[in-house]
Amino acid sequence: MRPVLLLAPACIPVALVLGAGLGTAALQALGLMPLVGEPALSAGAFTGQADDLARATLVSLWIAAASTILAVIVGLAAGIAIAARGRVVAVLAAVTVPVPHLIGAAAIGLLIADSGLLPRLLGIEGSQWPQLVGGPWWVAVILEFAWKESAFVAIVVAGTLATRIEGYSDLAATLGAGRATRFRLVTLPLAAPALAAAAMITFVYSFGSVEVPLLLGRPYPEPLPVLAVRVFSSIDLASRPDAAAAALVSSVLSVTVLAIALVLARRSSLWR
Repeated sequence: MRPVLLLAPACIPVALVLGAGLGTAALQALGLMPLVGEPALSAGAFTGQADDLARATLVSLWIAAASTILAVIVGLAAGIAIAARGRVVAVLAAVTVPVPHLIGAAAIGLLIADSGLLPRLLGIEGSQWPQLVGGPWWVAVILEFAWKESAFVAIVVAGTLATRIEGYSDLAATLGAGRATRFRLVTLPLAAPALAAAAMITFVYSFGSVEVPLLLGRPYPEPLPVLAVRVFSSIDLASRPDAAAAALVSSVLSVTVLAIALVLARRSSLWR
């Protein structure tokens, strides 16, 4: 019980705040806490915008999955480089992490937009440059998340490998293992638990982020968090249940994905 008691002062207030927020959103989405009219149990906030919720869910899943995969690949490579005393990579990762996502989104937009710095340096006309910002594949949003979160993944992986990889890797090399074999049998198993935890955090954050898709994405279809914020900001108070429904779907999906990932990770031999 000692770890539980030590964590309780931090976890209890967070649980109360989150529980109150999600409970209020659930009551509003089900029509039991309306701002206008009489309370009445109803699923109209979900069924009335079912198509928009489905499209928004697919967009959010695509952004989060693509961003997580890229961040894990780049972060793993950077983490291995940092563990091998790559000081330049370590400094770049440490500088990237505290940069706010809003500033990162603005930088990505100024870099790869059709009138941005990159096409000007390459001498490509804006009409010939691919639509990376506000395009159908959400490339700019995915690149921003991958860039920012790969630094986080790198630091987590490097912290795990820093005190463990050298001895095992030297032993494997002494036994005749090549670089590819050492990566497959030594580095990857040692980094797997930290990599899985960082990937879960990256996925959930990318799935629930608002500012980056709002700044770099397209107006329609929009991710679930952007849909919830847009509807919540409407002057029509009767649309608040729709906003609560979108926010609730986003939260439930995030928790579900996180729970499934934790179960699969716990059952993995690499985790043990």
